[in-house]
Amino acid sequence: MCTSFKVDLLNAVHAFSTSVPAHTASTADTFKAALYLASATVNATTTAYSSTGEVTGTNYTAGGATVTFGTAPSSTSTTAFVTPSASITYSNVTLSTAFDAVLIYNSSQSNKAVSVHTFGSQTVTAGTFTLTMPTNDSSTGLIRLA
Repeated sequence: MCTSFKVDLLNAVHAFSTSVPAHTASTADTFKAALYLASATVNATTTAYSSTGEVTGTNYTAGGATVTFGTAPSSTSTTAFVTPSASITYSNVTLSTAFDAVLIYNSSQSNKAVSVHTFGSQTVTAGTFTLTMPTNDSSTGLIRLA
């Protein structure tokens, strides 16, 4: 989780759902997921989306794919959590330079960073790359505050 995201939460910057919006508007913010090269520096200190170090390739759109949060954040007695409601998919892409991270960010709020997730180095040639989301619960939710 990006450190700046924690501050943004305290300032009510992000709205993950329409049921309890943090803003005066009654719409959820738009979140996106951008893929980054293995040589890029994206981590907890990342504060916003940048195209520096982002993958490029056939059928990949700069800025990444839209992330769907279909359910409002939930909580147990000690942990709040939210997970995208669908896998994040990049279809029919050719990404021939090794990549190993995804930045989830809020494109509705000045591209503010939410979280960076790393995985093993990948390349894709005319294929589909899918990031399968974990179960939305207090122990495996993608974004958890305990």
